[in-house]
Amino acid sequence: MLHNLSISDLEQIITRIVKNELKEFRENSSTYNNEELLTRSEACSLLKINMTTLWNWSRKGKIVSYGIGNRVYYKKSELLESLVRLN
Repeated sequence: MLHNLSISDLEQIITRIVKNELKEFRENSSTYNNEELLTRSEACSLLKINMTTLWNWSRKGKIVSYGIGNRVYYKKSELLESLVRLN
């Protein structure tokens, strides 16, 4: 089958397949990463803040926290959405 293809045809086939795979990967990875649950320390690292600031922002309603038992989690997508554009 490959014997009948020219080099340009083979390049086009490979390019098309790679583009499709990359597109599918981007769609799947962005959805997964944004819905990822972060611990308090991971959320602090993402936002580059300390635990006290994170606790204050949660208490004031600036960011939403979720809990299971005595553990606290934050959705990565919601943390990124809570960022406000400055002028």
